[in-house]
Order: sequence, then structure tokens, then C-alpha cells
Amino acid sequence: MRRDVRILLLGEAQVGKTSLILSLVGEEFPEEVPPRAEEITIPADVTPEKVPTHIVDYSEAEQTDEELREEIHKANVVCVVYDVSEEATIEKIRTKWIPLVNGGTTRGPRVPIILVGNKSDLRSGSSMEAVLPIMSQFPEIETCVECSAKNLRNISELFYYAQKAVLHPTAPLYDPEAKQLRPACAQALTRIFRLSDQDLDQALSDEELNAFQKSCFGHPLAPQALEDVKTVVCRNVAGGVWEDRLTLDGFLFLNTLFIQRGRHETTWTILRRFGYSDALELTADYLFPPLHVPPGCSTELNHLGYQFVQRVFEKHDQDRDGALSPVELQSLFSVFPAAPWGPELPRTVRTEAGRLPLHGYLCQWTLVTYLDVRSCLGHLGYLGYPTLCEQDSQAHAITVTREKRLDQEKGQTQRSVLLCKVVGARGVGKSAFLQAFLGRGLEHQDTREQPPGYAIDTVQVNGQEKYLILCEVGTDASTSTITWTGRPPASSSPPRPTCPKVSRCLAHRQPSFAASTGYPLPCRSPVLAQPSPAPPSSPSSPPWPPSHIWSTQNPEFSGLYPLSWSWVASGYEEGWKAELWAKSRRWVGSPLKFGAVSVVAVEDRRLGS
Repeated sequence: MRRDVRILLLGEAQVGKTSLILSLVGEEFPEEVPPRAEEITIPADVTPEKVPTHIVDYSEAEQTDEELREEIHKANVVCVVYDVSEEATIEKIRTKWIPLVNGGTTRGPRVPIILVGNKSDLRSGSSMEAVLPIMSQFPEIETCVECSAKNLRNISELFYYAQKAVLHPTAPLYDPEAKQLRPACAQALTRIFRLSDQDLDQALSDEELNAFQKSCFGHPLAPQALEDVKTVVCRNVAGGVWEDRLTLDGFLFLNTLFIQRGRHETTWTILRRFGYSDALELTADYLFPPLHVPPGCSTELNHLGYQFVQRVFEKHDQDRDGALSPVELQSLFSVFPAAPWGPELPRTVRTEAGRLPLHGYLCQWTLVTYLDVRSCLGHLGYLGYPTLCEQDSQAHAITVTREKRLDQEKGQTQRSVLLCKVVGARGVGKSAFLQAFLGRGLEHQDTREQPPGYAIDTVQVNGQEKYLILCEVGTDASTSTITWTGRPPASSSPPRPTCPKVSRCLAHRQPSFAASTGYPLPCRSPVLAQPSPAPPSSPSSPPWPPSHIWSTQNPEFSGLYPLSWSWVASGYEEGWKAELWAKSRRWVGSPLKFGAVSVVAVEDRRLGS
């Protein structure tokens, strides 16, 4: 909605343009009328729509044609004033003023026009019969108001309708020639209907209608008002009411009726409550509300967000089998301009025979929130989160976590979503590892080459459920260098692990560790590690310092794996074996073959403690 309104009054000389302005301001008819009134600004608190309004007069005797064109260009709405007692001034509307305002064009955006028949005190009858053909010829004419500056009749109404023509325009909503809603308006209202249909039965019950009414207008409908609405629809639309419920056809008819009766502000209130602009598009402010995410912080859905997306899941799970079929998923996406989740979805989360279970669905939302919170905000906006949850914006569904630096200093984290980067040369099985994390053996995996991707599932950490994202990092097999998407490493081939944070890096505090174990201590900053020597046959101490180790059920191998290290510092040649050290300080599981895994980035040393 506009923040202010600029109204320009045009018309032949002596029709009463200036008198109308002065009568509005002074609340009495002026005895002496100047050739032109100065620009008047009406404060927002005294206007019905609570919007500042500027009223501009025009005098052909005092202003040039260039000044007139400039004023028309700045105006939001033009009031063409005529004298109801002078037929010649009515004819000038058609031949002079409307072509002057809109250039005689029938294409492109046109300035809305209000016809104002002044001096109604000088005529006993109405001029509407002469004006109606003009209104039919020019669709930009919003309405016609007859008034009298002398008797103060309909003066306030005149400027109210002018305001309304700007704030609640008819043209984007309704085609007066076809006498029906314009396609963009019908499409927007259809989306709103689908969002309001909570049980997805293609009709709005009394409870759903009252929830819709309260959300848009602040109060529910009285029981008798509900019955009156359905009665009107039944009389005019076949199939508008089904089993005492309002159907989509009935809903669209009601909005058409509002517009035809001059109550288009009702339809605009509905549209704007669901985030639509004057162009009938969802606004950027609605889809992408401000959300500050400082460096080192991450984003997660909070309990409000998870509750909302789970309700959406349950709404579209029509067969109540706990999973969304392709048809049910398409129904969920029907309120989006395009499907938000692409063909990579089955490779990213757990699925069941081509269906998306609730667990995989929540994992996908978690992944999108973590990787691209802007897209997550947009998705929640398309699903109607602010309106249906009665929140200012969908930013209320997002939690911004504490900086990673503070987690590292405290040795613990409150994050519920953790990222692990899986690094290795082409062909060593990174993609297979990600799919195994989702419970898929090699026989169920797509052998075609896929771009590096993600996999997300839940794991138990110290008795708490966490979401773990595995991120496949692409490498160049010939040079064994990582294709970094974030901050690049400090060096491509240092003689030993180096760290810009020397004072905080354990590798520089305990140089004896490498000598006693044969392993260089992994650095906590993302750096490239030199290939390590083969592990000793019977090590007396762990190859890595004690850290929180997470377990996984991988069909390819057993044991506990330090996923909190964003993968193991590596560099083993083919056939070399690395055994992993558990928190209990004992060797566990079978030896692992890492193949040609070359380097790794170590991000979070201790998580979940």
C-alpha cells in the first residue's frame, strides 16, 4: 500500500475545482475564490485510510501545458470536475481531459480517474445518464460522484473515493467489460482459498471461514452473517456451496460481488493480508523479511517453524500413511510459483518407495534453513506462515545460533544442526558414503555421476537428537586439491599442518604427539594436511586426541567414526589402513580403507558436549 496519495483536480474553468478544495478545508463555502488554491496536505490521522493526502489544484490561466503534464505525471489519481448544469463541460471529459491524462492509449498502466459532478445544487435531476456512456468507454474511470461545494454535499466522500481509487484500485482486480475477475486476481484468490482450506476438502467450513475472517479483518463473522453469505452464494452460483461449505467458485463469486458493489477495499484487504502488492505479486518484504545472521552463526528452524511445517505435512498427507506421495507433494507445492525442491531430493533425505516420509520432510526443511535461510523464508511465506500463524513475519520461525567461536571456547554447543564435509578424490566413494548414511546400500544407488551434494539425517549425541548434514566436497583427482566453496586454505602443499591461529592450535602446543604416535595432530583450522605415515601396528596411544565420537550404522564397515572432526585428517595411499580411536580409549571396529582420500578440512573439534 502506498505511503501517501496525491490527488490532482482538472476540468474546465469555472466548474468549481478551487471551491471544492477550499470547502473541504474550511468546512464552509468560500465567498471569495482565488484563481488557484495552494497545494493542501491532509494529515494521515484525519483521513479514513490513515494515509497522508496531497490535494493539487489546476488553473489553465496560471499554468503552462508543460506544468500540467508534470502534475499529471506526479498524480496518483485525477479528479475530472464538470458542471452538472453545463452539458459542454461533460462533453469535454471525453474529448479533452481523459485523453490528456492517459494519452489516449488503451495499453499500459493508466492513472485512475474520478468524475466529479459539481454544482448539484443548480440542477434538480442527476447527470448520471449523460456520464454513464463515458464511464463505459474508459475503464480507468473508477466512479462518479455528484456534489456541491456550496452546500458541502458529498465533499468528504469525493476525496475518500479519490483516496480509495489509489489505495484500492479496481483495474487490477476486475474487468468491467467481461464483468469478471482478472486472471491474476483469480489466481491470487485461489491460492488464498487453498491456504485457508485446512482439511483440504475443497471447501471452507464455518470454522475455516471464521478463522479466515478473523485473520483478515480481526473478528469472526456472526452466525447469521455466515448464513446470509451462503444464501447469497446459493442463489447466484451453482455449486457455490457444497454440504453447507463455501467452495472455490463461491469464494470467487463473493469477491466479484464485493467489487461490483464498490467494496473492492474488502478484496484488497484479503490480498494484502496474504502478502500481495498492487501488482498482485507477493512482495519482497513479505517473502524475505529482514533476518540478521552474524558471521560464524547458523540458522535453524525453531519449535514454531517445525510445528508449522509439520501441520502442512499432515494437511497434505490425505491417506494418513505418514508419507507424501508425488501427488500429495504436488498438492503441497500448488501454492508456490514453481516446485521449491528439485530432483536431488531423493538423494538428500530418506525416502520410502518414492514417497517422502515425515522424517525426510523435516530433514529437508532443516537442510534448506541451514544452507539458504533466505529460500526458507520465501518457502514459509508461500505457505502463508505469517497469516496462518498470526505472526509479523516468518522470521519468528527461525533461530540464529551462537557464533561457532563461542562454542569452541566453551567446549559445547546448543546447535541442533551440524555440518560435516566429506572430502576425497573422484571415485573413492564419497557419494556412496553419503547414500549409505541414508541407509542405502550400493545395490540401491544410482551409479550415474552426480554433482557433489548433501545428505541429512538425525543422529544421537549424548542422548540428544541432532541433525547431521554431510556435504560432499569435490576434488581434482590429478592434483588432490579441494574445490572449496568457502574460504580457501592457506596453502596447497605445506610441509606440515599450519594454522593462522598458532596460539590456539594444539598441533603447535604439543609437538611431541607426532613423535610418540607417528601421526601429526590435526589442526582446528581448515588447512591442507600433508600425507601421514602409516599407522603403527600396535599404537599405545590414540592417533588423535580424545574427542567426542559419533557412531553410524554404515553397511560397508562397522565401528565409531569421529564425524565431529568434519572427517578424518588423511592422506593414505591405496591399501593403507586407519583405525579410529573411540572416546573410551580403545580400538574399535574393523580397519577402514580410505583409498586415495587426500586432504580434509577440520572445522568443529568438540560438538554436542
